[in-house]
Amino acid sequence: MEQVVLIVHLILALFLIVVVLLQRSEGGALGMGGGGGGGLVSSRGAATALTKATWAIATAFIVTSLTLTVLAAQNRGASAVIEAGETPAAPPSQDGLPFTPQLPNLGGSTGGDGPATPPPAE
Repeated sequence: MEQVVLIVHLILALFLIVVVLLQRSEGGALGMGGGGGGGLVSSRGAATALTKATWAIATAFIVTSLTLTVLAAQNRGASAVIEAGETPAAPPSQDGLPFTPQLPNLGGSTGGDGPATPPPAE
């Protein structure tokens, strides 16, 4: 099921790219077409048809995106797409123990858990 939706999603993405590139831009710089009237479909009718096609393909693309998200969440075993209160785990350190950040020693003490003692004044 997920593979079928994914294939349809990819085909819709390609169609959406093509339909958007076929539309005539407002500035006329990158649009295909233009010039000369004639033909069975007027330029205004073609623009309306391309706009409707763009909306239809974009809507289908969004629906397949949401469907793929829900299917992925179900396959993962989650009850919701975003689990509430879920926090990412800290990366393990090289020795296998949990990562604890080390603060730099600014010259006050040589270690230990007590407060830093200032260096003796001369």
